[in-house]
Amino acid sequence: MVKRKRFTFWFAPVLYITGVMMILSIIFSIQSFTEHRNENPGTEERTLPLNQSFAIPDRLDFSEENVPLQNYDVRESLDRELLVNGYFHSRTIYLLKKSKRYFAVIEPVLRKYNIPEDFKYLAMAESDLENVVSPANATGVWQILENTAREYGLEVNSYVDERYDLEKSTEAACKYILESYEKYGSWTMAAASYNLGRNNLDSQIERQKTGNYYDLLLNDETARYMYRVLAQKLVTEDPEAFGFFIEDEEYYPVIKTYTIKVDDTVDNLADFAALHSINYKILKQLNPWLRQNSLPNSSRRIYSIAIPESGQRSFAR
Repeated sequence: MVKRKRFTFWFAPVLYITGVMMILSIIFSIQSFTEHRNENPGTEERTLPLNQSFAIPDRLDFSEENVPLQNYDVRESLDRELLVNGYFHSRTIYLLKKSKRYFAVIEPVLRKYNIPEDFKYLAMAESDLENVVSPANATGVWQILENTAREYGLEVNSYVDERYDLEKSTEAACKYILESYEKYGSWTMAAASYNLGRNNLDSQIERQKTGNYYDLLLNDETARYMYRVLAQKLVTEDPEAFGFFIEDEEYYPVIKTYTIKVDDTVDNLADFAALHSINYKILKQLNPWLRQNSLPNSSRRIYSIAIPESGQRSFAR
């Protein structure tokens, strides 16, 4: 009995204080929200309710090819990827913020090869615009295998790996995509073949007696692939519709560079960087295709090394 009275004696004031603090916290939150709303009119209209579905558009196309949203399986597959992207907040915001920097390189190459601009969203679906390496050793933003890279003219060795060069790897991807389009007569199937490979796609076409992506039963990755691409397209083109509000100045800027032509061995890239008034880190960030701290060049190939223009590292420029 004594212990029970002591417990009650101490517990009651604590409970009272906790309740008062919670009430004050709620009052403060309401006051802060009201002040923020008054200072930023329309804020309440910009905030989407949590845990809601996203509207499926009445019509959608990929590279001017219609997506059959009237089919329940197509509609539900797109809905799944919209939910994944719409509620993977940190990843999606980061991807949106850096998209303009990467698209500034990718879009001109697509135009050069007369490939629809929608194919830039393949790079998002492949790698989240990161120079990553897959379990199968597909590498770079465009996730290119070593043999495929060499087949399409990229240099790959321990010192130079042009799969990490965004412009050159985009060119290689474009060559593959064009060959697939000529084979299948469909941009959608060309995109699917980029993920699955033409031989594997051909075997499924023969087995299932259809060349329509939306009618094919494919492995989970490729079955979801085009819907991931389409979801990236919808979110990137209208982020506010999915609750992502990013001001223009919050997007990562394009880094303006000029190139230094090198046709000889560079013994030490840190020294090379210092010679051009930058550091090793910035040099490697802008030239990730340089895989070591030196560049042997006995064959005297001409390499183009990107150097940032003066002031490009400054945030306030």
